[in-house]
Amino acid sequence: YRFMTKRILHIVTNVGQYDNGDSTGLWLSGLTTAWDRFEQRGFEQDIASPRGGDVPLDPRSLKFPFRNESAKSWLNNQERMALLKNTPPIRSVDPNTYDAICLAGGHGAMFDFTHNSELHNLIASIYERGAIVASVGHGYCGILNVRLSDGSYLVNGKILTGPSWKEEKLALASQKVPYNAEELAKERGADYIRTKPYRGTAAATNGLVTGHNNSSSGNLVASSVCDELARLDLLKGKGSEPL
Repeated sequence: YRFMTKRILHIVTNVGQYDNGDSTGLWLSGLTTAWDRFEQRGFEQDIASPRGGDVPLDPRSLKFPFRNESAKSWLNNQERMALLKNTPPIRSVDPNTYDAICLAGGHGAMFDFTHNSELHNLIASIYERGAIVASVGHGYCGILNVRLSDGSYLVNGKILTGPSWKEEKLALASQKVPYNAEELAKERGADYIRTKPYRGTAAATNGLVTGHNNSSSGNLVASSVCDELARLDLLKGKGSEPL
């Protein structure tokens, strides 16, 4: 039995500046490495953003050593870059058509993911339908305030990871970010895993997959999402060819 083609929705930020005017945005490789991995599996993929339109790229993510092979090939591919020039807004997305939602990283996400009820409702409905919710790096900021239909926080009692406060200090961003995401995760009842700075790790628990940083994107987060999707197929009795 060949299961239906899986569909992944990536959410990216529209915010290109900190409040002090410094540049931020989407961390490009965090999106592209995951996309490439899903594409190898033959999955269908879409990109949406909170308000739609253009997606600013964090300039640091375009420089050595962060501009990996995946990011490089996207930067040289007009069709790929066009996907980030005119994204559909979240409100136009039908959550029932996706098997997983993946929130991309970059500090911009701290500004337009955290208090976005439209995004949170989308994530809750995807999660409660039994689909996978995933994040890379600061993408986890979009999950921390999501409440499920019983009023509880989605992250309550779940293992998750994402950039730590120590890393914000090391990145000289602690004065620029709007809040301490590590602290908020703990306040929401998450079992937050702090890893060594800049080491890639991912945590998967009950349909929630989180990657510590952008280097966790492809081989860790995307691979864990693939594993979770395969596991769900088996649970549903569909059986699937090995991924």
